[in-house]
Amino acid sequence: MSGSPRALQIGELIRRELAKLSVEGLKDPRIGFVTFSGVKVSRDMSVAMVNFTVLGSDKQVRDSVIGLQQSGGWLRRELSRRLRLRHMPELRFVLDHNLENSMHINELLAGLPEEDRKEL
Repeated sequence: MSGSPRALQIGELIRRELAKLSVEGLKDPRIGFVTFSGVKVSRDMSVAMVNFTVLGSDKQVRDSVIGLQQSGGWLRRELSRRLRLRHMPELRFVLDHNLENSMHINELLAGLPEEDRKEL
């Protein structure tokens, strides 16, 4: 999706501002504890894929996904105002399962007998 230094730089700026906005400005009660793990911007700067994780139950995760998708227009306007880019990419939110996967692997490893864990 991205590869140019400019797209990487814009992606990181968007990620930082989204983190600030999630604390300062997002008022949607459906959105839980969200962490933005990365933003990949297309080369033509038309789309930004926003990876995020949510801590909570399956329902809290679903509600947060819906809340972020419905807040996308407001977030895009706020980002445009704050970052002053000529063209603000369309935001597409993607739930990042890496945290869940690593927690599941840790649980599996913790369930192994001590002698098996030493071999890993």
